[in-house]
Amino acid sequence: MIKLFSSLTELKGVGPEFAERLKKLEIETIRDLLWHFPFRYDDFSKISKIADLKINTIATISGVISDIKVRRSWKRKMFIIEALINDDSGSIKAIWFNQRFLLAILKKGCMLNLAGKVAEAPKGGLIFSHPSYEIISAVFRKENQETKHTGRLVPIYPETKKVTSKALRFLIKPALDNLEKLIDSIPLSVLKKYKFPEINKALKNIHFPKNLEEALIAKKRFAFEDLFFLQLVNLHQRLELSREKAYKFDISDKCVEDLLNKIPFELTASQKKSLWEILKDFKNPRPMNRLLQGDVGSGKTIVAALAALLIAKKNKQSAFMAPTEVLANQHYQTFKKFFKDFTEGIALLTSSESKIFYGDGLETEIKKTELFKKISRNDIKIIIGTHALISVRQSKSQNIVFNDLALVIVDEQHRFGVRQRAKLKDYSPNYLPHFLSMSATPIPRTLSLTLFGDLDFSIINELPVGRKGIITKVVAPENRDKAYAFIRGQVKKGRQVFVVCPRIEKEELEEGKILTQRDVLKLETKNVKEEYEKLSKKVFPDLRVDMLHGKLKTKEKSEVMEKFKKREIDILVSTSVIEVGVDIPNATIMMIESAEMFGLAQLYQFRGRVGRGEHQSFCFLFTDFFSKTVYQRLQAILKAKNGFELAEKDLAIRGPGEFLGGQKIAQTGMPDLAMKAAQNPELVKISRKAAEDLLEKDPDLENHLQLKKRLGFFERKTHLE
Repeated sequence: MIKLFSSLTELKGVGPEFAERLKKLEIETIRDLLWHFPFRYDDFSKISKIADLKINTIATISGVISDIKVRRSWKRKMFIIEALINDDSGSIKAIWFNQRFLLAILKKGCMLNLAGKVAEAPKGGLIFSHPSYEIISAVFRKENQETKHTGRLVPIYPETKKVTSKALRFLIKPALDNLEKLIDSIPLSVLKKYKFPEINKALKNIHFPKNLEEALIAKKRFAFEDLFFLQLVNLHQRLELSREKAYKFDISDKCVEDLLNKIPFELTASQKKSLWEILKDFKNPRPMNRLLQGDVGSGKTIVAALAALLIAKKNKQSAFMAPTEVLANQHYQTFKKFFKDFTEGIALLTSSESKIFYGDGLETEIKKTELFKKISRNDIKIIIGTHALISVRQSKSQNIVFNDLALVIVDEQHRFGVRQRAKLKDYSPNYLPHFLSMSATPIPRTLSLTLFGDLDFSIINELPVGRKGIITKVVAPENRDKAYAFIRGQVKKGRQVFVVCPRIEKEELEEGKILTQRDVLKLETKNVKEEYEKLSKKVFPDLRVDMLHGKLKTKEKSEVMEKFKKREIDILVSTSVIEVGVDIPNATIMMIESAEMFGLAQLYQFRGRVGRGEHQSFCFLFTDFFSKTVYQRLQAILKAKNGFELAEKDLAIRGPGEFLGGQKIAQTGMPDLAMKAAQNPELVKISRKAAEDLLEKDPDLENHLQLKKRLGFFERKTHLE
């Protein structure tokens, strides 16, 4: 019997070289192999007679080889294997290209099944071009044994170079046949309630189903399993967090009102509601774990800042962390701008600078070692920096020691896992800080429950009063010059422009590669370096054009953004690095090149980078590819009332993986099946309910030890922290 976590080398045909190829598909154990699920099935189940075959159809036949030979095609420089197959109704030729090894396998008189597309032969008649084949025997037929590659629903898998679906089927079938009996980690009561097959049956049905219904139920079962464990992880983390102690703050209405009276505008209804939800959490002696969501420019930062200031009034500290130094600096400037009379100390700490603001225009640069001392003495109440604020550094002198850290605010990092929270205990061993995460990416409800089910949600779904709507236009190639003329006019009026491109530089393709439509699209995609050259030298030689992208050093990026803020740059050509948090009120035009290459949520984010000042703002979506799908997607941007409505459409069009983007999806480690299943509200709902019911009866899973063990493996595998 084969054990689940055995090495692949236990399987016949897997040597060191082939094992290395399988590694590219992240297959290293028997379990990896069996959980490498098909993404579709070819229906080769019906055996047709040769006489009944029709051109351009997919078919399976069963016959005998009456002749087989090889010939050389000098024109195409390849070997062609030709076999003549007969059954009791007629004959048909099958051909394979550059597979001379078939002569040693397929012999005259050999009985086999062929499955594939029936094509028209060059000189008339029908032909099987490059079909799948499976050698069978009279005994085989008589005993009605299972086939793997023909005469059934045939699984098609994600492949890599020199690892085909056929090769995977050769490995998976014997692995399944000889696998030890597995114990199901999902409780039997849950399987029965939701009518899912147990693990051993489900594995066979997902790889070699008798019919499509079997395959779909098995796939649904595994999707449910991943969602179920994700929900268990989320709910278990929520339960663990509820057992921790946090500082309890009862903040009076008068204290809040006095603070609100100091800012020069009134909060929107949803800003007030979000602030009230945060303050309600502060009254609880358990740590807050909340995600504050809102469109770009909706005022999330001011809500988080108010929370930090109210904590400061209780003589406790807050850490405010941003993903970049540019954004950290921007948050620092927001505090200085709106809370000029705050004298308890607001520090900015990044790799390139450290300074303190004491209110009334008092600001001083300070050595980091001195700043650390002040933080450790509680002389500084609010510390703003990057996510490195709570990371462990090699030198102890570079580690921050907070005196009384009561609140951690993280911008644009949805998940703050168990290990990171454990690190916070180092700063506050007796009390765990309250945690507030902010995100400008509106996340649909089903995806939120799946990915961030351990968080409470506050949503800001309206823009500040008086904010002008952004005029958005889709610009066809023939109208590009008109758009350039309009942009020039706006710059002459003193406005500034963002130009966003999907890539930093031109895509390089392999020499001699046959180009697919996607490859052509990549070659045509606009990139920052070429656009900068074109705009600065040809289109706007009289204007000040600069560029910003991820390959620049942190200091260089900061310098470019500072020049843009000071209006020393008219047009900034950038990659999506400007998507997060950059606030330039004088920038009134967002020009997005190759708009079809971005997701709807991303485009919405870009558009939100303008329209933040008193002047009318514009967003131009440039595209050279006007397919029906591109048109529908870009029209959705024009019509969407808010980011949440658009996020739902984006999720439906592109799926969760693309919606979140490659990097973010890698960070979640969310299994593919669960990621796809997150689009299914019903499956998310029942997986959540199943997890809640189980934990209600057995919060520490003491009566479900197999499940508890599997949950630990799942947490490590999905690296949700």
